[in-house]
Amino acid sequence: MIGREVNGSLLNVLIVCFTRGKSLAFVGDSVARNHMQSLICLLSRVEYPTNVHSTKDEHIERWHYHSYNFTLVAFWTPFLVKAQENDPNGPTETGVFGLYLDEPDPIWAAQIDEFDYIIISAGHWFFRSMMYYEKAQLIGCRYCQIPNVKDYTIAFGYQAAFQTLFRTILGRDNFKGVVYMRTFAPSHFEGGEWNKGGNCLKQKPFKSTEINLQGVDLELYMAQLDEFKKAQQLSLKIGLKLRLMDMTQPMLLRPDGHPSRYGHWAHENVTLYNDCVHWCLPGPIDTWNDFLLEMLRIEGVQSRK
Repeated sequence: MIGREVNGSLLNVLIVCFTRGKSLAFVGDSVARNHMQSLICLLSRVEYPTNVHSTKDEHIERWHYHSYNFTLVAFWTPFLVKAQENDPNGPTETGVFGLYLDEPDPIWAAQIDEFDYIIISAGHWFFRSMMYYEKAQLIGCRYCQIPNVKDYTIAFGYQAAFQTLFRTILGRDNFKGVVYMRTFAPSHFEGGEWNKGGNCLKQKPFKSTEINLQGVDLELYMAQLDEFKKAQQLSLKIGLKLRLMDMTQPMLLRPDGHPSRYGHWAHENVTLYNDCVHWCLPGPIDTWNDFLLEMLRIEGVQSRK
């Protein structure tokens, strides 16, 4: 765990050097929020932040470190693009989302100019059945089973969403920050899907020879990486900094790092799905912030050259 390796004084130096007066946004789903929670836990060795979110919008969390004038924000946007629940063209009473693949989600797109650092990620919501739109016209779906509607792979919508995200960011005249793309973190359901009794009971990591990235996880990873590489080539031409935080393979090896059935308090009366998507704190997700702090350090050193 990073908290055992980085003492308070060193964290203080890192924050002063690379985050004082800065702002950092996590753009993605609840795993992105999980990432931010890990960072808050780490930084609590130096200072506890204040919740400064001023509206009732549950899609946004905003925290401020007063001693360092450092702001953390999480934008909950599981598809990255504009989405509509209970799509009228989808199967009735199924809660299917309509994804407008060429339109960014305004939740984050209208506010990114103010941030010095942005960490983008997404993944698990794309496993759902969805209707796909471009130019406001239905072009197909993902596992909707509707006659005469073209069925696309999960990677199609996923790659299109990242394409739109990067196009939006690169097209912003006033955004001058650094963008980090964190790659997809696989889940580890065994014995069934998330809503069909699946669980993650392993108590130790896989060895690198015991598991390989394959199937849908590999498709999503490659689609994400493909769009990153295209965007990075364009970013070099306009002077925008686009960085890769490649966490997929390391997290594939950590089936032991999820809350499983312990994702709720014992006294809570809930219908419990085993959580094999999010990560325990402390846990493997803390290493993401090892990489993040090092990347921020490198960014700070390079900017002073």
